[in-house]
Amino acid sequence: MGEAVRQGRWTAEIEGDFVVFLINGRPSWRLVTSLRDLGGRSMQKMLDYLMERPEKGLLAYEQQGPFGVIVQYWRSFDHLEAFARDKDDPHLEVWRNYWKRVGKSTRTGIWHETFLVKAGQYEAIYGNMPPTGLGKAGRLITVAEARGAREGVGAGVTV
Repeated sequence: MGEAVRQGRWTAEIEGDFVVFLINGRPSWRLVTSLRDLGGRSMQKMLDYLMERPEKGLLAYEQQGPFGVIVQYWRSFDHLEAFARDKDDPHLEVWRNYWKRVGKSTRTGIWHETFLVKAGQYEAIYGNMPPTGLGKAGRLITVAEARGAREGVGAGVTV
């Protein structure tokens, strides 16, 4: 059923730079064909594989709805790229199979976006929420704790 709701206002801290990776597909009206094109349950299998191997660099992920965008948090772009290109990891074969099945057809689409986030150049606020998003990839602290830490180094607070 998921983790318990954390009452109050929380924020996330994560050490160093990190990468946010968004990915989703665009199915056609031929849903079964599109599901095959996209590899069926291969994305979930890849995510499970990565969560069992923290050294691969995936910190956490979250899917927005049953067919929605998957938000992934990676330690670095190098980790993400290594996973995408390594023939011993499950991504490359699925990617190649997509292009073999779909080719130049427009019936099923796929997209991703990758963002490098520099240390401290983000904001995350959670009110009465279980660990979510960056809060799953980093460390959750109360907004009051974050405020105190930022004031201690003379920085302004936006939380």
